Amino acid sequence: FLEKQGEKIFPVGCYELPKEQEKLRAMSQAGVNLVCCHSKDDLDRAASVGLLGWLPLPLAQGNSSALRQRIEDLRDHPALAIWEGPDEIVHNFTAYSGLHRKQKVYKSPDAWSKQSPEAVQYSREQGAKLLAGLREGISLLRQLDARHRPIWVNEAASSDLLFVRQYIDHVDITGCDIYPVRASGRPLWAVADATQRWKLVGRGEKPVWMVLQAFSWHELGEYYGQKEPAYPSSDELRWMTYASIVHGAKGVIYWGSQYLTSDEFRQSLYALTGELCSLQQLLVAAEVEGPRVRLIEYPTEPGQRGVSMSLRRAGSDWLVILVNEDPAPHFGVEVSGLTGLEGRELVVLHADETATVQRGELITRLLPLQVKLF
Repeated sequence: FLEKQGEKIFPVGCYELPKEQEKLRAMSQAGVNLVCCHSKDDLDRAASVGLLGWLPLPLAQGNSSALRQRIEDLRDHPALAIWEGPDEIVHNFTAYSGLHRKQKVYKSPDAWSKQSPEAVQYSREQGAKLLAGLREGISLLRQLDARHRPIWVNEAASSDLLFVRQYIDHVDITGCDIYPVRASGRPLWAVADATQRWKLVGRGEKPVWMVLQAFSWHELGEYYGQKEPAYPSSDELRWMTYASIVHGAKGVIYWGSQYLTSDEFRQSLYALTGELCSLQQLLVAAEVEGPRVRLIEYPTEPGQRGVSMSLRRAGSDWLVILVNEDPAPHFGVEVSGLTGLEGRELVVLHADETATVQRGELITRLLPLQVKLF
């Protein structure tokens, strides 16, 4: 987690940095606490409304004078919380579609997936050069930053494990971006699986930050081939966020809001970031080990993903997060092992539902792809 004025912060970030100060202030008031900055002026603006900033660096340049100068120019800014390495660095020299469509490096669009000799050779050449530079740039950054801020590299959900493992020990935070909602389909489950994958990529040793969808693909232009608006609904946006958290994400960052043409979606986004802000104390609390969730139902459908759960405690406050990962209802959800909550009444956020823990158990029902926060 991050720290601000001595307190832990669960990162709720946004790549967007509005040019208008009122819009930036509105973002801060809505619970966003971290934004992407590219200059001292950006960091000054973020600080003026109480936000922290992260700063992308061209670390793959290695120990260059330009990288050294950039670090020295910005390292003392009090609003700077995180350094970011090159975005999707491995994906961009392996499976990136632009290598075929725009750069004409690959002869066919499936060159990487079929491991064609040209794709393999290109990846080896680029990987050797870029990842050596990345490690060298990180070493320089460690030397120059006396405050030892964390270094984060974001990847694509499917970025190649062989290459990522060649730099993973040199960074502090890993994770990926994933934007599953399109006009052609809405496979939300991919967010949960991607979070799980990046925990494994980091061997369970690296915090995972998930970069989530805050746009409709049609807003990004003809290159992406979607003309129909397809925004995540407020429920889908909430599902992706809490599925990430339940599966272990230590931060959530939203990408694409800089392209938004829908005020309605922005209000949904800010309602969610406001909710996360109100839960900050519990989101940074350690998970309580022991309790489990299971389905006691008949009949059960083959291939169900089931319900995932996270239990957290901060002082006398408790939070039980339940996420139905199936597009079907579950009417027999049992959470057991809640001995510390025996006899306590739990209240569902944003709903007229309460539950009293008896024999260490909480029983509830979940609609398809529903999130409940007790």
